[in-house]
Amino acid sequence: MKISHIRRKNKQHGQGMTEYIIIVALIAVSAIGVYSLFGKTLRNQTAGLAIEMSGQDAQGNIKQSQTNAGTATTNANKTKNMGSYNDSNNN
Repeated sequence: MKISHIRRKNKQHGQGMTEYIIIVALIAVSAIGVYSLFGKTLRNQTAGLAIEMSGQDAQGNIKQSQTNAGTATTNANKTKNMGSYNDSNNN
């Protein structure tokens, strides 16, 4: 009786860990997809924040970020499949 209870508890623990790993993997894949689409925009916005926090003018970074956001929108509106998914991203 006691051994079967321990085995059942171990199986439940393993199931919970498996579910957790699947959720983390899905979040990671989503983050990679978002970063591949908006990578330049995020980098320029971060650079602009760093420059502004140091007391300098970041107008160039802000303009570049807006340009990259427009490019990301254009790329998002294109039809993609598995063979052409990464074509023209981050150009």
